[in-house]
Amino acid sequence: MAALKHGEAQVKIWRRSYDIPPPVLELDDPRHPRFDPRYAGINPTDLPAAESLKDTLARVLPFWNSRIAPELRAGRNVLVAAHGNSLRAMVKMLDNVPEKDIVELNIPTGVPLLYELDPQLKPLGSRYLGDPAAIAAAAEAVRRQTEKR
Repeated sequence: MAALKHGEAQVKIWRRSYDIPPPVLELDDPRHPRFDPRYAGINPTDLPAAESLKDTLARVLPFWNSRIAPELRAGRNVLVAAHGNSLRAMVKMLDNVPEKDIVELNIPTGVPLLYELDPQLKPLGSRYLGDPAAIAAAAEAVRRQTEKR
């Protein structure tokens, strides 16, 4: 629906760019997080009504530093299950993906991405686990999310 109203190129920028958020949701918009029962005790003006990948990374990084990195440094394997944009933020951080290139990063939904890290938690390599054709199809489905329907 957004692509029909604003065009595919603009929606792709909002959904995939690093630091350009979509338009802020008005407080009366039914999609605003204030209507989510999980946030009932929070002042609606304190809830984010739009978020860029840069904003998402600002949320993900403290969790990485406080919970994930210590487990990895202790020699444990860590499984991260998260929303696509949270995963894009983590991949951007781990792989130092340039802002101009992050637009084309389409993480396939539901496909495990295995990272091998050195002792400083720098990637030695990464790979998706599963059938290559299914992985490619899942990545393509994510890429097409910005198209008109």
